[in-house]
Amino acid sequence: MPAQRETASTPEDLTRLFVERANAGDAEGMALLYEPDAVLAFPPGSSTVGRKAIQAICEQLIAGRPTFTFEEPLPTVFAGDLALTSTPSSDNTGGRVQVVRRQSDGTWLRLIDRPEVKAPA
Repeated sequence: MPAQRETASTPEDLTRLFVERANAGDAEGMALLYEPDAVLAFPPGSSTVGRKAIQAICEQLIAGRPTFTFEEPLPTVFAGDLALTSTPSSDNTGGRVQVVRRQSDGTWLRLIDRPEVKAPA
């Protein structure tokens, strides 16, 4: 039976849950924060589509057991059941932005994720 995982009750919860699951080595849990047909703009310059493919990227990301740092979200912008979330990076890679969607049960999942946006030079 799958482990019971906390769900995102706000768009901002997704950032915290992603970091917690990454630091716990839980690639499946990281991928469950995305809609089934979500798009992840990673690796840089490409797109990874679908939860299974995103899980594979997450497995690669955490394979070396890096430590992920929580980055305080910037104010969320809402448009009905969609929201734009973002965080400034703590590793000087620019900003991180996500389009998230409220699900029928009131929880939130990522729909489009661009984890690194280079800041202008």
